[in-house]
Amino acid sequence: MRRIPLALAAATLAGVSAFGVSAVGAVGAGAASSPNISRDDCTAAGGQVVSRPYAGDTCALPDGTTPAIT
Repeated sequence: MRRIPLALAAATLAGVSAFGVSAVGAVGAGAASSPNISRDDCTAAGGQVVSRPYAGDTCALPDGTTPAIT
C-alpha cells in the first residue's frame, strides 16, 4: 500500500497531475524530446536566448533545461 503515495509523489515531481500534464511538465517533455529549439519556439515557451562565447546560443527555459538553439 505504500507504493501508491510514492508513485503519486514521483508523478507530481515529474510535472504530471491527476488532471493531466502541467504547463511545466509539457515544456519539459517538449524540450526532452527534441535536443534543439528555434529562437521563436524558445521565446514562445517563456524561455530566454542565452549567447555563449565559442559554444553558440542556448535557450534557458523556465523548467531549468537549456536546449541548443538551431
